[in-house]
Order: sequence, then C-alpha cells, then structure tokens
Amino acid sequence: MRRLLMLILAITPWLLPAAQAAQSTADDSTYDQDTMVREAASFFGKGAEGIADVIKKAFADQGRPNGYIKGEEASGAIGVGVRYGHGTLVMKSGARRTVYWQGPSVGFDFGANAAKVFVLVYNLPRADRIFQRFPGVDGSLYFVAGVGINYLRSEGTVLAPIRLGVGWRQGANVGYMHVTRKKSWVPF
Repeated sequence: MRRLLMLILAITPWLLPAAQAAQSTADDSTYDQDTMVREAASFFGKGAEGIADVIKKAFADQGRPNGYIKGEEASGAIGVGVRYGHGTLVMKSGARRTVYWQGPSVGFDFGANAAKVFVLVYNLPRADRIFQRFPGVDGSLYFVAGVGINYLRSEGTVLAPIRLGVGWRQGANVGYMHVTRKKSWVPF
C-alpha cells in the first residue's frame, strides 16, 4: 500500500500538467457560454431577454461550440416552405467565411417571418466543411415576435440556429438548411 501511494505521488506532477494542457486545448478551441451570451446579446440588441436561457439550453444539450454564425433570414410556408439567409461564420481558430443558406421544408406550417439568426456551430473540423446540407425538424410559433432554437446535424457537425424573428408563423416542418458559398434562389 505504501509503494502504491509513493508511486501515485511520484507520477502526479507529470499527470497534472497533461490534464491541464488537455483542458486548456479544449478551452482554446471552443467558446465558453459567457462569451456566446455576450456575442448573441450584442448581435440581437434590445429585446433579447430570453437569449441567455436559450444559449444555456444549447450548452446543456450540445456542449461548447467551436464556431458561430451571425446572420439574417426570411422564410415562408403554406404546407411547403422555403428559407433564405446569409451571414458570417466565425471559428474559434480565427477563420471567417461569408455563408449563404437556403432550404425547403414540408409540414403543417403556415405564415412568414424575418429573423436575425445566431447559429452555434459544433464539431466543425474546418471552416470550409460548413458547405453542405443539414437536415432537421423545426417548430415555430411567431405572432409579431418570438425566439426559437432547433438542431440540424450532418456528418458529426451540429448547427443550433437561434432565431429572433418577427412575422406570423406557426406549425412544424421537416427540411434542411443547405449552406453554400454563393447566394442561390434555388432552395434545393
């Protein structure tokens, strides 16, 4: 027992720096919750009281993101819908990209809305890997204004769009968000 204790005490100084370095690397490659709340509050401005709670839920569900997108979008639906948006992807690594997105949806969905969008981006290995389709399910209820979040997943990457929008929209739908390098009016 004494030898085991001596062994543990002998290797502990080498284990702690390794554990601290691993933690530091995780912290260096991802955003913390406070930073994301500040960025989102600054982006959304006045009237974004519930944003901190939505971001807290995303952190509880998905962990720490390694990027985010600040943008705007417009969408509408009568059973079948479309969504168009644009923004800037900001990676913790420092990479920045202008991105556009569009996508169709189908479901029990009716109305139209315009929204500012703050997207938390998880497990994106490189900024150029954002350019793909992200399928997901969305539900919304806007009457004048509202905030919502949903999750879209593809190849291990998760997008969590937080929308603060105005308009009249209600329902649920299935669709995808196709992120592209150039603006396109074709929703597919």
